[in-house]
Amino acid sequence: MTTNNSTVNFHDGRSAPQLGLGVWQIENAQVTGVVRTALELGYRSIDTAAFYDNETGVGLGIRESGIPRDEIFLTTKLWNDQHGHALSRAAFETSLEKLGVDYLDLYLIHWPVPKTDLYVEAWETLIQLRDEGLIKSIGVSNFKINHLQKLLDKTGVMPVVNQIELNPSFQQNALRLFHTEQEIITAAWSPLGQGCLWDSPVLAAIAHKHQRTIAQIVLRWHVQLGNMVLTKSVSPARLQENMLVFDFKLDDDDMAAIATMDNPDGRQGPDPELFRLHKDAV
Repeated sequence: MTTNNSTVNFHDGRSAPQLGLGVWQIENAQVTGVVRTALELGYRSIDTAAFYDNETGVGLGIRESGIPRDEIFLTTKLWNDQHGHALSRAAFETSLEKLGVDYLDLYLIHWPVPKTDLYVEAWETLIQLRDEGLIKSIGVSNFKINHLQKLLDKTGVMPVVNQIELNPSFQQNALRLFHTEQEIITAAWSPLGQGCLWDSPVLAAIAHKHQRTIAQIVLRWHVQLGNMVLTKSVSPARLQENMLVFDFKLDDDDMAAIATMDNPDGRQGPDPELFRLHKDAV
């Protein structure tokens, strides 16, 4: 089955599907089937990370799908204790081996870890790997404005993507504006707010108006903002439901109502300025 999707364009001239599958907290033994099912349903973007400990299963799911590698946009991420020139290259090579592929479409620094202050070295390594043709595009995750500015100041190279915690109750407006100014694509993890949105009367009213689920309303909101969106589910029915957001549109009143839901203190995940190595992270 194929499902409509849209694309986002990177400042390096490449593009990616706007809606993708994230596989955080899906164990390696289970993720193979989830990836294979998602690809059968029309997903063409798969997002994993070294930290998720499921790269081997993701790679197997891609191969079992029978879909050509060049039709799949594959992302993984560099973990926090692997920053530094030699460490970052070795970590990349390990991820490539586990995934069973010879290149990545997108490689991200998972967190900046400013307390160790080695993310510029990690970024320099990603630039080298890109220039060698082993990575098509390079980006970051959970970076704040000061971290992004430091990358630009030190290397002259801005990420094509910053993957951040983002949902209607935590909209990160200042950071998204900076992304727009620097032509960085915003990618949303936890786009549905980890279940905190289901009781929202604002979203319930909009969902009733469009005869859609609250999840579909929120995903459509991301799409209309121009975000890349990573959804996660192990249910084939939910995977399919999450893809059905390209045949309707929220109007200006809907978007304005959702804008009122923003809580600048609504972060549920770790603070990127403080987070180092503990396990409670995406």
